[in-house]
Amino acid sequence: MNLLAIETSTALGSIAVWRDGDILQRACPADVSHSATLLPLIRATMCEARLGFADLHAIAFAAGPGSFTGLRVACAVAQGLAIAHQLPVIPVGTLDAMALASGGARVIVALDARMGEVYCGSWVAGVPQGAVRVCHPSEVPVPDSSGWLACGNGLAAYPLVRDRLSDCVAIWEPERMPDAGAVARLGALRLARGEGVDAADAAPLYVRDRVALTVAERLASGGKA
Repeated sequence: MNLLAIETSTALGSIAVWRDGDILQRACPADVSHSATLLPLIRATMCEARLGFADLHAIAFAAGPGSFTGLRVACAVAQGLAIAHQLPVIPVGTLDAMALASGGARVIVALDARMGEVYCGSWVAGVPQGAVRVCHPSEVPVPDSSGWLACGNGLAAYPLVRDRLSDCVAIWEPERMPDAGAVARLGALRLARGEGVDAADAAPLYVRDRVALTVAERLASGGKA
């Protein structure tokens, strides 16, 4: 099974090629828009893996949540390549992939959503415990048990999140960020279960409905107009 995975939900974009269980991952160049670097990086990495697009069985992408622009770029590239090469697309939740990459049995993921909020969710044995949500740090759900692993840059961006989770978390991984290798792993599992979708049906998962505050809202929160 061969699969291409795309992850551009944050500024730290990456792509990965899954080849029969082996993963070749490459990071997007820093300080350059993903839209400008993604396709050349994909072509170079596919060449390095000695695979052509005809050798792929699917294309996975991190569907979100995350940067609205980054999610749209990943979805558009995945759709374009899938249509051109008649491949199914596998949308993968950004936080689902982070939970898988952590290796924890009980995982809380908190990803900085900007605008004073975090994207958060929890997983037990890889199964999501409800839908991913976006909320103020003071509203992050707290499990009623101990021994959890918490990961994601929301822990560092908002100390209140760590304070809220301090009684239930045993392992902290604030440095963990989304990466294409985890998207490839989860995408391969879903492809094996036949969960690919038609390229036309693939769409970003924004979670948040709004991407900007009004002037009045910025002023009310102490910001500038």
